[in-house]
Amino acid sequence: MKIAIRMDDITADMNWDNFLALKAVFDKYHCRPLIGVVPDNQDENLRVAAPREDFWEYLKELEKDGWVIAQHGCKHQYTTKKGGLFPLNRFSEYAGVSLEEQKRLISHGKKKLEEKGITTDIFMPPGHTFDKNTLKALKDCGFSFLTDGFGKKPYCREGLTFLPVSARKKGCLRDKKGYTTLVIHANAMKPSEILWYERMLAEYPEKFISYRELLAVPGEKRSPAGNLAEYIQAAGKRILVKLMLLFRS
Repeated sequence: MKIAIRMDDITADMNWDNFLALKAVFDKYHCRPLIGVVPDNQDENLRVAAPREDFWEYLKELEKDGWVIAQHGCKHQYTTKKGGLFPLNRFSEYAGVSLEEQKRLISHGKKKLEEKGITTDIFMPPGHTFDKNTLKALKDCGFSFLTDGFGKKPYCREGLTFLPVSARKKGCLRDKKGYTTLVIHANAMKPSEILWYERMLAEYPEKFISYRELLAVPGEKRSPAGNLAEYIQAAGKRILVKLMLLFRS
């Protein structure tokens, strides 16, 4: 299995120590990830460090170096308790919100990025949650890709190409066929987690690809049965994680 990497929650005031430590690892192994940039961050939980003054210029430098940028929601505020079509969580910036409001949020975020010189047709929904209105709004706003869902290769749904994420971080290293994405939330990562990525890139260099390579893989049509299986898998994973946390406590 070929593995790409995405990094969520990219803001001017994120945990720069962790981000730069990961960047050094990716540079060493020539791996260029996808980064999800929050256009108009209003989530206090993502404000970790002093804002980087050259943030937007730095993002454009990364893009020139082969990194890929996605729009990560708009304000990164969870306003509903809905899981939508991919219920890994029961909170969302989009699922359960009217089509008109979703289009307004998505357009506002897109405009914010474009004002800073960044254009992208890739969307990364906060909390992994979205619904049918989100997909319609994204299509209407000119997006082509959504980085989420489960599967062994990119697939097409509602006029968008979905780029699946991994349900099992370690398991995907054992799979031999297909494509997936490992999701990184750098803000809260421990040094041991960063070292894990360095070990995996060193041990399995043939498995890891840059995100641009994943974007070039054609999407296959997903059947209604496949959509249902994905929904059940996401809901099941959410319940399993909740039970594991209860057991540990």
